[in-house]
Amino acid sequence: MAKNLVIVESPAKVKTIKKFLGSNYEVCASQGHVRDLPKSTLGVDVEHNYEPKYITIRGKGEVLAKLRKEVKKADNVYLATDPDREGEAISWHLFESLKLSEKKVHRISFNEITKNAVKESLKHPRDIDMDLVDAQQARRILDRMVGYKISPLLWGKIKRGLSAGRVQSVALRIICDREEEIAAFIPREYWTIEAQFGAGSSKKSFTAAFYSDENGKKTIDSRAEAEAIEKKLKGAKFEIKEVKHGERTRKAPLPFTTSTLQQEASKALNYSTSKTMRTAQSLYEDGYISYLRTDSTRVSDEALAASKEYITGTFGNDYHNGSAAAKKDDKKIQDAHEAIRPTDISQTPDMLKAKLPREQYRLYQLIWKRFAASQMSAAVYDTLSIKLSAGGMIFTAAASGIKFDGFMKVYTDTDDEKAQNSFLLKEFAADGKNPVIKLNEIEKKQHFTQPPAHFTEASLVRALEELGIGRPSTYAPTISTILARRYILKENKNLFVSELGEIVNKVMKEEFPAIVDVNFTATMESLLDNIGEGQMNWRTVIENFYPDLDTAVRKAEEEMAHIEIKDEESDVQCENCGRMMVIKYGPHGRFLACPGFPECKNTKPYFEKVGVACPKCGKDIVVRMTKKGRRYYGCEGIPECDFMVWNKPVAEKCPECGGIMLKKGSKLVCADTECGYVKDDDRKDEE
Repeated sequence: MAKNLVIVESPAKVKTIKKFLGSNYEVCASQGHVRDLPKSTLGVDVEHNYEPKYITIRGKGEVLAKLRKEVKKADNVYLATDPDREGEAISWHLFESLKLSEKKVHRISFNEITKNAVKESLKHPRDIDMDLVDAQQARRILDRMVGYKISPLLWGKIKRGLSAGRVQSVALRIICDREEEIAAFIPREYWTIEAQFGAGSSKKSFTAAFYSDENGKKTIDSRAEAEAIEKKLKGAKFEIKEVKHGERTRKAPLPFTTSTLQQEASKALNYSTSKTMRTAQSLYEDGYISYLRTDSTRVSDEALAASKEYITGTFGNDYHNGSAAAKKDDKKIQDAHEAIRPTDISQTPDMLKAKLPREQYRLYQLIWKRFAASQMSAAVYDTLSIKLSAGGMIFTAAASGIKFDGFMKVYTDTDDEKAQNSFLLKEFAADGKNPVIKLNEIEKKQHFTQPPAHFTEASLVRALEELGIGRPSTYAPTISTILARRYILKENKNLFVSELGEIVNKVMKEEFPAIVDVNFTATMESLLDNIGEGQMNWRTVIENFYPDLDTAVRKAEEEMAHIEIKDEESDVQCENCGRMMVIKYGPHGRFLACPGFPECKNTKPYFEKVGVACPKCGKDIVVRMTKKGRRYYGCEGIPECDFMVWNKPVAEKCPECGGIMLKKGSKLVCADTECGYVKDDDRKDEE
C-alpha cells in the first residue's frame, strides 16, 4: 500500500491532520523556514545576476535529517505549508533541501484545518507556484539589501543596535510626520449654541443645535458672534418649522481581513497587533478559524451555505441577507484566500467558552460575531429631523430608533452609531400632529479645534493598508520591530516618537529619501504583486533597485557626520560614585550602567516597575525572571525583602482586608489566601 508523507509548517498541526488522514499518511513539520540567506553576509551575489545564496538555518539540520528519513519511505510527498507567498517559498525550499526532484511531489493548501478541507486539498494537488516563490524571493532580497546596507551605516554613524528596513522605515516616517503635524497645529476657536427642550408629555429633554441665521448656514468663530446670536434669541419664541420622517439602512459589515481584525481587536479588546496575531494563530492551528493572513473578504460557497442554514434556523429568514458582497478595491488582493471566519459557524462562542483560554475565547467571539453579522440583513433605522426657529435663527435636532435590528442582533462594533433621542419618534408621530415644545435653557460653549490624533497600533495598521505599504503578514512584525528598537514608545495605546526615532527618521529622509518615500514603497508592493502574477521577472526589480541604493550608501558613508545620542537617565544613583545611572541595552535586554565608565564600571539589573508598593517594606514591586525564564513579581529589595508573587499586582486594594490584589485571568483576587476576596476584573486588558 502506498505511503504518503505530508509536510506542514507548524508542529501544532501534525496531530490534528494525522487524525484526519489515517495510517497511510505520515505527517511531519518543517517548523517554519528551513533555509534562508546567511546572517553574516549580504547573501546575494550582486555581480552574478543577484543570485541568492541560501543556507540551512542553524538548528534545522536535525529537522531536515528527520524529514529525509521520512521522504525515503514515501511514495508521494505532499507539501502542505501555509497558503500564502511565504508558505509557497517554504515549500520550494523544502523541495530543494530534501532533493525531491526524483519523488512524486505535490503542493497542496487548505484555508482551514478541518477534515473536509484537508481531504479536499489532497484531491486537487498542484505544482509549486514559482511566480509566488519568486515574489517572496524578491521581497526577502529587497529587505535584506536595505537592512544589510543601511543598518551598519546607522551603527557606525549614530549608535550600535539600530536598524533600517524597507517597510519599518516608512512606518516610522508616517508616525514622525503625524507628530510634526501635531506639533505644528494651531488651535482655532469656535463656539456652539445649544437649546434644551421638553417635548409633549415626555419627561425627557432633547438638544437642538444652532445651524443657521437668515443668511444661511453659519459657523460661530468668536465670543462676540455667540453673544450677538444669544441676544437675538432673548425673549424670542421657538416654533417648529419643519419635521421630516425617514428611514435609513446600515449595511452589515464585511468579514474580517488581517488588518480589520487587528484594528477591531485593538479597539474592542485592547489587544496589540502582535497579541492578536499570536492568538489568531493558535485558533487557526487548533482548527477554529480559517487562515489568518489575508486581505480578501471572499467567503467560500460551503461557508455561505452553512451560515445561511445557521442564521435562518436561529433567527429566521428575515435575518439572512442572501450573500455577503466582497469588498471592491483597486489594490490587488491575494484572493486565493478567504476572509477570516469560524470554520464551523454552528460552533458558537458560548459552546467554546469553557474550552478556550480567555484570550482565545474573546478573539474567537469577535471573529464569530463579525462573520455571522456579515451574512445577515442590514439594520433599519427610523429617522427624524427637526428644524426649530426663533428670532430668525434656525436650530436642528435629530432622532433615530432601530426599526429592524438585522445584523446588530449579533454584532455591533466600536464605531457603530447608537440610537439617539428615540423618544421623539413617538412624540413627533407621522400623523402631522406635533407636540408642544418648551424651552428649558440655552447654553453657549467655547471650543478649540483639536490636532490630529496620535497613531495607535490600530490606526497605524489602517494607514499602512490604505497607503498600500506592506501586506497582512508584515503589519504586526513591523510595529513590533520599531517598538523593540525604541524608535517609538507606547503609552495608553498611543504611539509617540522617541528622540532616537526622530534622529533615525531624519537620517533616512536626508540620505535615503526613496526608501522612506510612501509612494515608492507602495509601488514596490505593486511590483511584487506583478511578480506573483507572472507579469514581471523578479531579477528585473532587484537590478533596478540595488545600484541606486548602493550609490546612496557609499555617499552617506563619506559625507554623513557622526551623531551622538545620550543614554536615558534613570532615577537610580550609582552607589560607587554618586552619578545618576543610565539605561543601557544589551543582548539580554535593559540594564543600568554608570555613565562614568571606564572610571566607574558599576552596572546593575534594570527592573520594570508595576506601579504598586511592596506590602512588606514599601519599596517598588518590579518584574523579575527566574533562572528558567519564568516571569514573577517581586520586591526590588530582594534578597533583603522576600516578597514575591506569580500574578501581576494591581493598584486596587482589597476592600475586605486592605491588602494587595492580584490579576488572575478575568478576576482580581486578594493576595492573602486567608482573606479569599475575589471580584470580576472590569478593567480593560493591559498589553
